[in-house]
Amino acid sequence: MKQSEITELSTKELNERLEEEMKRLLRLKMHHAVSAIENPNRIKEYRKTVARMKTELRARQLAEIKSVKAEIKSVNKEG
Repeated sequence: MKQSEITELSTKELNERLEEEMKRLLRLKMHHAVSAIENPNRIKEYRKTVARMKTELRARQLAEIKSVKAEIKSVNKEG
């Protein structure tokens, strides 16, 4: 999954997809441990996709915190 596709998802969809991708990665690692898989580079791709998703979620959390802090600061200045 590309970064542009990840940013288009809502936070709820992103959390759901992240959970799915983590399960896929775990299953792929287990299959690889038992017997060699056809394309071991898929593990690397899934790992990077999971990292991209986690990074996007964290960026959204930080943006939300920043907006809340700015709102609180403006309310404190007013009153």
